[in-house]
Amino acid sequence: MKAILRTTYGPPERLVTADIPRPVPAEDGILVRVHAASVNAYDWHVIRGKPYMTRPSEGLRRPKDGATGVDASGIVEAVGAEVDHVQVGDRVFGARNGAFAEYVSGRTFVRMPVGLTFEEAAAVPTAGCTALQAIRNKGEVRAGQRVLVTGAGGGVGTFAVQIAKALGANVTAETSASKVDLVMSLGADRVVERGRDELAAAGPFDAINDVAGGQRLGHLARGLARNGTLVIVGPGRGNWFGPITHLASGVIRSRLGNRRYRPFLASVTREDLVVLRDLIDAGKVRPVIDSVFSLDDVAGAVHRVEEGRARGKVVIRVR
Repeated sequence: MKAILRTTYGPPERLVTADIPRPVPAEDGILVRVHAASVNAYDWHVIRGKPYMTRPSEGLRRPKDGATGVDASGIVEAVGAEVDHVQVGDRVFGARNGAFAEYVSGRTFVRMPVGLTFEEAAAVPTAGCTALQAIRNKGEVRAGQRVLVTGAGGGVGTFAVQIAKALGANVTAETSASKVDLVMSLGADRVVERGRDELAAAGPFDAINDVAGGQRLGHLARGLARNGTLVIVGPGRGNWFGPITHLASGVIRSRLGNRRYRPFLASVTREDLVVLRDLIDAGKVRPVIDSVFSLDDVAGAVHRVEEGRARGKVVIRVR
């Protein structure tokens, strides 16, 4: 089967197209014939091997595992003996390393939401689960609370705005000027344009969802209510110690005051994929597609996400 692999760290142009054996599902696994995949910030981080502190586990000089891509949607080709929640022929979506390929095998796949295309379904898993767990689990958002979502026009942010609204929150969203109209269409009660010093004045907020360390913690803290929670989604940018410093700052601030700072990395679970599917089926959440690339242009897709230009999710059409 055709697959996109990384054999060295560096820019996405170094990715190679290879013909590798089709994976065999485990007893509790599912083999999916991939129709679409999507790109996350995680993908460009692992392709470039940044931040460098990840390389001891990923491979010091070159990647230990050449597979690329995580999110996928497609049709079930085969199932292991222990699988009973899907069957051959089902349309499914989920997450497993190696999604930038014609086939992928893993455990974390469930039936797709009704009415979604494969491209739309592929946009959901990582970004949707990240937003859900940040808003519901870490931020503990409840109806009537005031919530701020930074980076609201990107992959995670578009889901976070909608999920917070679905939970009954009053949502202020921060995004770039080119994405204001998009974020308003998702139901945000107020949109603050990035670069304008209005976030603190728009508060106080019971919960702040800071996507990818896009704002200084001290700046955001001025808008956080007493006993409020600031969820730090992802480590932020930086080649060396910047991400560690950002996360460590949150931990220290949480211990010194009466506000909670919660660094956070998501994991995709079948249970949360079902929650997202139900929200989509109910019309409360919809995936936002920025652009669709071919499997032969994964490099272009990764570049678009890395540069932060995408309005919503960047998708790769595989089949």
